[in-house]
Amino acid sequence: MANTLTGLIPTLYKSLDIILRELTGFIPAVMRDSTGEEVAKDQTISWPVTPAAAAGNITPATTGPTPTGQIIAPLTMSISKSRSVVFGWNGEEQKSVDGLYNQILVNQFAQSMRTLVNEVEADLAALYIYASRAYGTAGTTPFDSTNKLSFTAQVLKILKDNGVPDSDLQLVINTTAGAALRTLTDLTKANEAGSAEPLRRGTLLDVHGFAIRESAQVKTHTAGGATGTLVDLTAGYAAGSTTIHADTQTGVMVAGDVIANTKTGRDTSKYVVVTPLAAAEGDLVLQNPGIRVAWVNNDPLTSSAAYAANMAFAREAIALMTRVPLMPKEGDAALDVTVITDPQTGLSFQVALYPQYRQVAFEVGLAWGVKAVKSEAIAILLG
Repeated sequence: MANTLTGLIPTLYKSLDIILRELTGFIPAVMRDSTGEEVAKDQTISWPVTPAAAAGNITPATTGPTPTGQIIAPLTMSISKSRSVVFGWNGEEQKSVDGLYNQILVNQFAQSMRTLVNEVEADLAALYIYASRAYGTAGTTPFDSTNKLSFTAQVLKILKDNGVPDSDLQLVINTTAGAALRTLTDLTKANEAGSAEPLRRGTLLDVHGFAIRESAQVKTHTAGGATGTLVDLTAGYAAGSTTIHADTQTGVMVAGDVIANTKTGRDTSKYVVVTPLAAAEGDLVLQNPGIRVAWVNNDPLTSSAAYAANMAFAREAIALMTRVPLMPKEGDAALDVTVITDPQTGLSFQVALYPQYRQVAFEVGLAWGVKAVKSEAIAILLG
């Protein structure tokens, strides 16, 4: 068959010009690994993580110091998805759109890649449930005209308090928060912002060390609606605790709920629940590094309402591993296969052409996996 993918390369690149207009804030912001060609779907890869070290007193002795054993526990991730979009044409259909076929084909490739890009972006956005803490008010758009840029200052404080280096920090927000940020006079007055870009072009400048991006896939968290939750341990919990036993709860929590200890004068932080308390009594688990101050028996724990999960994080806190879908060593029924890379996101798609009886099928495929590598380096900006 003469109509191979080689002749369609200009059509494929033309479709990429369309996909570039998509809002993909997470994909360019996270740590990328495209060396997954050797990893099969669902096969686990691991890498070592060094634990925190404890210091001790120096005491002179006749022998050298005895080292303390450390457990080097690995982190793991895998290629969890291998997905494709397939569309096809037969000869009669091609004839019926004579003169428009190439343009329709361009749009079909664009929509196929758009679908896969959005799925990857959505998987990254869904990692908000692994954030350490949160700042802001659930259901309220940040960057209001009163508090202005205090929002980025406060999420930066969370990351700094967790020991995150202030380099290569990312803040991915939805377009509602982006619109609010663009209307702040602090950024639209060129003499104050140091640039006319926010006013003239709507460009989001870096703020407080964050490279700010927008995403169409920022998640809206639906709260579980738990009420009446109380800390249940006579001895209380020390700072740094992540597992909290609680009781008297009505309703249920869900992963990603944001809770606060609302005992007056106790704790001003908001914590993200990774393992919820799903009954009247039980354990709930918070993300590392745990509670900031000690909690006392019968302290009330209040769950937040629904919120938009804008995310602040260090690039190395979230990993994205990608590759093209694997084919048998002997090949398959595809007449031609090529790989094309999206210059905006860096995602490489496999495009295959399958000639069939009086029709042809095109497949656009991608394989990927995502992982929240370090919760301490992720915070939620509530919206």
